[in-house]
Amino acid sequence: MRTTGKRTTGKRTTHTVLESKVGPLTIVVTDGALSGLYMQQQRHRPSPETLGFPTDDPNEQPFPQVAEQLDAYFAGDLTEFDVPIAMNGTPFQQRVWAALQRIPYGETVTYGELAQEIGSPTASRAVGLANGKNPISVIVPCHRVIGSNGDLTGYGGGIERKRFLLDFERTVRHGAEPALF
Repeated sequence: MRTTGKRTTGKRTTHTVLESKVGPLTIVVTDGALSGLYMQQQRHRPSPETLGFPTDDPNEQPFPQVAEQLDAYFAGDLTEFDVPIAMNGTPFQQRVWAALQRIPYGETVTYGELAQEIGSPTASRAVGLANGKNPISVIVPCHRVIGSNGDLTGYGGGIERKRFLLDFERTVRHGAEPALF
């Protein structure tokens, strides 16, 4: 009998690892939708047993679509992702993560501005916590959120990666050649 993925309450979860400009990315798919994208040594990375089994079929959907769109993003050819996603979190986290997806490519907002946008103007710290627990880095662009003074505060994948992603997007947006990480 061949095991093809972890089943939790009827859901099938598998994962694969792709190389990228910011290092290895673990891509997790649950029932045909992207449910996680984690950098190596990422804060709040779930335990390995929750990632499901490694897939033995790299053509299993949506792995190829995610890989193609990440390649296009890191080549500077894609500014908006459209892969199917399924993020598990509290209703508050869901609101924050939805707002993250509306931050334009190459731009930043502060935690306070994000709190204002979701209708919770006094919740900038809670927004920061929800931002840090974003399970789909890069595609759900939590790297585009900065401190009120413009500082690059906190990032699950490390400040160096956050700086790289922001610089990369600004460079691409302004038509220059992107740097390497």
